[in-house]
Amino acid sequence: MSGTEQIDKQRPDRAALVIAALLVLAAAAIAIGTARTGGVAGYSPVGPKTFPYIISGGLFGLGILTAIEAWRGGFPAREPQALGPMAWIVGGLIVQMLTMKTAGFSIATGLLFAATAKGFGKGPLWKTVPIGIVFSFVIWFIFAKGLQLSLPAGPFEQLF
Repeated sequence: MSGTEQIDKQRPDRAALVIAALLVLAAAAIAIGTARTGGVAGYSPVGPKTFPYIISGGLFGLGILTAIEAWRGGFPAREPQALGPMAWIVGGLIVQMLTMKTAGFSIATGLLFAATAKGFGKGPLWKTVPIGIVFSFVIWFIFAKGLQLSLPAGPFEQLF
């Protein structure tokens, strides 16, 4: 193999470069948001701003390392992606976000559960929707009643 064939074969991985850029942008957004957050200086150097800065630094480091590997062409070839399962999962997330306040946590998260199960090829919707709602209600009950945390309550949760 000649030198030009070797160079052509190891082109930078564009998708990985995009991911690296997104990691660096997320790190910058976290750092800027943390810097703009007011706070009271405490007696300890470890305060509420410490961990967001650590997370920002970690994301920045991962972004740089990802960019280096992408530039080298060091990532293995990816398998082609099936868009159907991804559409089910993303659609489930969208439905959950749109119905959380009106339908409540149990129903909205149950729909997400069913859509994710459908995306993974498991069970028909007539079975996974009620299973997801029951599991989500148990989670809501533990968090809302047991731990006294505020989760959106819809008509189903208001019965309890």
